[in-house]
Amino acid sequence: MSLDRANLYSGEPAVLSDETTQQDFSEFVGANERNIRQALTASLGPDLGRDATAEALAYTWEHWDRVRAMDNPSGYVYRIGLNWGRGQAKRRDVLFPTVAAEAAEWVEPGLPDALAALSEKQRVVVFLVHGHGWSLGEVANLLEVSKGTVQTHMERGMSRLRRRLKVDT
Repeated sequence: MSLDRANLYSGEPAVLSDETTQQDFSEFVGANERNIRQALTASLGPDLGRDATAEALAYTWEHWDRVRAMDNPSGYVYRIGLNWGRGQAKRRDVLFPTVAAEAAEWVEPGLPDALAALSEKQRVVVFLVHGHGWSLGEVANLLEVSKGTVQTHMERGMSRLRRRLKVDT
């Protein structure tokens, strides 16, 4: 982040040039958009998750000076998108696309319904850790919870998936 150094230690708010603001926001989006979209997709389903990501990033741009100063801006943007998506949902069920017949040998056909049946936190953790390869720490940072909490949601979510899909461990 490139700040006006004269204001950095004066006690006055730092002044950012428009070019710097745009570049910093673009870097934030480049580094975080995919993760925010994956998390919102896990929470809200693919269609609403994509729309919520776009709405959250639009909001973030409008409030970038405030958001950029936060300890966890990506977690805040995720929550903005989550709240927007929940307001848009006509029902609380999250719908994932059915598995196409040609993909059935690679994906368990019952997985979309089984994922949708998990609690939101379990679904988000399982989706991000097992579906996208996130670490427990990355998920904990986004959700602003401890790694132990993420571990608990993952274990419970995987247990429910196994029961629902009748998979022995």
